[in-house]
Amino acid sequence: MAIIDEYAQKYRNWGRWGSDDQRGTANYVTAEMILGALQLPKKGRVISLAMPFDASGPQTGRFGRINPVRQMLATGTDHAEGRQLFEGKPFPHGFGYADDTLFMPIQCGTQWDGLSHIFHDGKMWNGYEASDVTAAGASRNGIEKLKESLTGRGVLLDVARYKGVDCLDRGYGITIEDLDGTARKQGVEVREGDILLVRTGELGRCQVEGWDGFAGGDAPGVSFYTAPWIHERKIAALATDTWGVEVRPNELPNSFQPLHIVALVNGGLLLGEMFALDELAEACAEDGTYEFLLVAPPLPLTGAVGSPLNPVAIK
Repeated sequence: MAIIDEYAQKYRNWGRWGSDDQRGTANYVTAEMILGALQLPKKGRVISLAMPFDASGPQTGRFGRINPVRQMLATGTDHAEGRQLFEGKPFPHGFGYADDTLFMPIQCGTQWDGLSHIFHDGKMWNGYEASDVTAAGASRNGIEKLKESLTGRGVLLDVARYKGVDCLDRGYGITIEDLDGTARKQGVEVREGDILLVRTGELGRCQVEGWDGFAGGDAPGVSFYTAPWIHERKIAALATDTWGVEVRPNELPNSFQPLHIVALVNGGLLLGEMFALDELAEACAEDGTYEFLLVAPPLPLTGAVGSPLNPVAIK
């Protein structure tokens, strides 16, 4: 579609940080910005933005994603019944232990999309070939390249509260006017290097009503037409409380996640999905402060195209 190609060219950052860059817009965050963000907490309150990683999560098998499956390798029952051995003998001095294992798709819960997650016309971020991602993983743009990134000034734009609703309607595309109006009402400025969180209320609604349709279904989200605003503000990352950041159904006919093509593949923007923002929204409304220290690095999963995480906002 012409407008996707137009925006992809117009808002492309390939080569901005060098031909070998694999960090994208995380490069906008400077040491000075991080030091400034460390001054933001006033109360020492830590708020997790992660949803629970358990069998009751939002996945239904669509796109091959299931909810986490955790199994015990060793239990307190094993210890109590004397079944735990070390080199063929019981552990000395009454020692015992528990251990477990976890199987899950990396992007089944609160997560970052890596810069190798999305392709467009055979390319990914910074012009690297899509074929650099093989069955062995990503040899370029692996999520491990961001292990020391995504810590800095976080800003919440609570668009649902700004619009006077608990949750935006499914299919509602958040506009530039919504983003600017929310920031103005909250008295906060979106700056270069910020990690921007946008609350729609969708995740909180589904936690109450059920997950049917959440994964890939209709949802409020960020409009494709916010791409100029995102590019101009030079934010480091954008995360929402939805399955896929952008509005579903997508606004452009015969398209799939077109903002991902423009912002992630071409702009190098880190996108976060399924961030739990309701508690943070309440805390920000109580004290009237919508900026905070955000600590949200991915796990250094070598060659992975995304990462689960437990992002924390510190007020």
